[in-house]
Amino acid sequence: MGPGLRRLRSGLGTVGISIKTKLIALVVTSVLITCGLALVAIRTGAELRYITVFAMITTLLITQFVAHGLTAPLDEMNTVAKAISHGDYTGRVSGADRRDELGDLATTINLMADDLEDVDRNRKELVANVSHELRTPIAALRAVLENVVDGVSAADPETMRTALKQTERLSRLVETLLDLSRLDNGVVTLKSRRFEVWPYLSGVLKEANLAAGQRKLPSGSGSHTRKDVHLHLDVSPPELTAHADAERLHQVVANLIDNAVKHSPPHGRVTVRARRGPDAESLVLEVQDEGPGIPRSEWHKVFERFNRGGVPSPHGPGSDGGTGLGLAIARWAVELHGGRIGVAESARGCRILITLPGAPERRG
Repeated sequence: MGPGLRRLRSGLGTVGISIKTKLIALVVTSVLITCGLALVAIRTGAELRYITVFAMITTLLITQFVAHGLTAPLDEMNTVAKAISHGDYTGRVSGADRRDELGDLATTINLMADDLEDVDRNRKELVANVSHELRTPIAALRAVLENVVDGVSAADPETMRTALKQTERLSRLVETLLDLSRLDNGVVTLKSRRFEVWPYLSGVLKEANLAAGQRKLPSGSGSHTRKDVHLHLDVSPPELTAHADAERLHQVVANLIDNAVKHSPPHGRVTVRARRGPDAESLVLEVQDEGPGIPRSEWHKVFERFNRGGVPSPHGPGSDGGTGLGLAIARWAVELHGGRIGVAESARGCRILITLPGAPERRG
């Protein structure tokens, strides 16, 4: 359910008959019935005590009917709330279409259950993903060290490079988890400055090439070992400048390059483009690959946590799929700048478009 629909349903609850109005109507109805029966008794000469008993019975029946309509939903809400408190987030409250306070409360409880169910699912996915990602480098590092200790292999530079590779993979995973924690807690502040785009992005691409090509280590925060993908930089004009947090932007570009390389075909090309934005020192970045692309129906899921893509054979040779957190962190870093990130139309492959607003004091 989208936010607009949620607001619409919440708004509909406020235009109906409220519980307060229903109770006032009950009191007024009871008084009118009693007064009416009393007048009938006076005009017909009937005994007042019989009329009084009849009026009381009628009022009690009406009160019982109204009270049941009010308390039955509360009993159901209590049952669902108890189940939620015990970790069962599957229950939902009926009556969310009521146009009174109980309808609003039912809608709120259902939305709360949806959110808690999402949080619980993400927690389980996080534990599963982290456990999977930790197991491989730890097992490899242990095997290397055991061979050295047992004398099976010597502690030569090549063996130590293998151990270093697994240690750095563990370090990257921990850094990713720290970024995720910062994202949730909102404790990251930006350190924006003015910089020249060409040398900056050129450095990011060189790091990616060095890591993936010379040392066969993952670039950015990812884990690919692709050496056959060509990285191309296109900045126009060459003297283009921007205003942003260089460290966070590095994180964004490195994650996007890593993701693009993973999805590239053999000997494919990943292009990073930079153009001047509409405002002073604003920046428009594109990262495009030549892979299978992303179906339009999946565009809204690309930057969700733990999403690893729904396209057939999404990862190129040498890719292990990653944690599914890189693009979520990229979106977080872009939104910290007040910018936008999303999938854009492309004739081939996938094109990620980023817009950064530039210097805060000059934003229009």
